[in-house]
Amino acid sequence: MAGTAGRLQDKVAIITGAGQGIGLAYAERFLDEGAKVVIAEANEERGRIGEASLVGRGEAVFVRTDIADEASVQACVDATVERFGTVHVLLNNAAIYMDLDTSNASLDYLRRVFDVNLHGQWLMARAVAPVMVAQGYGRIVNQGSIAAYLHQLSGGGDEFTGVPNYAYAQSKWGVIGLTKHLAATLGKHGVTVNCIAPGLTMTEATKTVVPEAVQPMFVGMSAMRRELAAVDMTGPAVFFASDDAGLVTGQTLCVDAGTVMPH
Repeated sequence: MAGTAGRLQDKVAIITGAGQGIGLAYAERFLDEGAKVVIAEANEERGRIGEASLVGRGEAVFVRTDIADEASVQACVDATVERFGTVHVLLNNAAIYMDLDTSNASLDYLRRVFDVNLHGQWLMARAVAPVMVAQGYGRIVNQGSIAAYLHQLSGGGDEFTGVPNYAYAQSKWGVIGLTKHLAATLGKHGVTVNCIAPGLTMTEATKTVVPEAVQPMFVGMSAMRRELAAVDMTGPAVFFASDDAGLVTGQTLCVDAGTVMPH
């Protein structure tokens, strides 16, 4: 579909964690919509494989990026501007998920998860903001999770065994708050900031982290009784990244077939 005019024609997008899973699905759809894509991925092997899988689909380039590292984040943005001249869209997808250690309730591990899942999104937004503000246009799309709303999963058994750190859920709740603050700061400069909160999406990461016996529970909890795939997140992402959402900012959209319905 390379060369086909789309809703993101000639837009330049940085997509973090785009070497696999939902991030790669975002990259595929953005290319199909006419965007130029930077695959900002910490894992070089994953990044190279993702880049290779996109050959012939459009203009995509891998830039190794550790979103928890300030210098690496700035280097990614600088490389994007050098290659494409600007940044129109930031899609903050990368997170500790596939390698999430749900048994580690330590403060140190909580800080590590926050450094990537929350502070990494802030670092990326902070780095692209000057470019977007200077041109009076930008779209930042953060990735949260319905885990932020699912307190039921934290209940455990009836016997008290200590207070966990809720690392993943806590970090994703922080992303929802970060979205609102960034939207308030950047709106006057023509930059919108919104958030997608996926439900349990059947990627390889999910199959690694979520026990197989638990996975069907999310289908049963959803209003639509539907299993989610990575591609289901791409339409909402294109909307937030497009001019159709020019006056939509500070919003979190749960894409979960109706599993949670927050006010």
